[in-house]
Amino acid sequence: MQNFSFNHVAISVEDVDTSVAFYQKVLGLKEIKNTASASKMRWLSLGGHHQLHVIPRPGAKITTNKAVHFALSTTDIKAFIAHLEELNIPYSDWKDTPDKGYVRRDGIIQVYFQDPDRYWVEVNNDCS
Repeated sequence: MQNFSFNHVAISVEDVDTSVAFYQKVLGLKEIKNTASASKMRWLSLGGHHQLHVIPRPGAKITTNKAVHFALSTTDIKAFIAHLEELNIPYSDWKDTPDKGYVRRDGIIQVYFQDPDRYWVEVNNDCS
């Protein structure tokens, strides 16, 4: 059996600069060098060797729902929620209740919000 480790998430976006600016402002992600090609695709670090690849696809129809998302964890979910509120970024729980986090049965708190291309992002406090 193969052993796998997480490498990256890739998303198609209308405007790469807008999306990169969003992820830098909201999540504090740092841009790293795109070592794969000389394309307009940009890479952001998710920590360690984990990456978010932001790929330009102007005019592409992007359809998402909350079940299709990527999740990040933080040690201070309350501070992150306050950050979203300062930036006027709408967030909700899993059930779409605005301005509310969801508490899972195991006690983990999670909030969901969307980026400029309407991709869903979950942030939770599951830092185990």
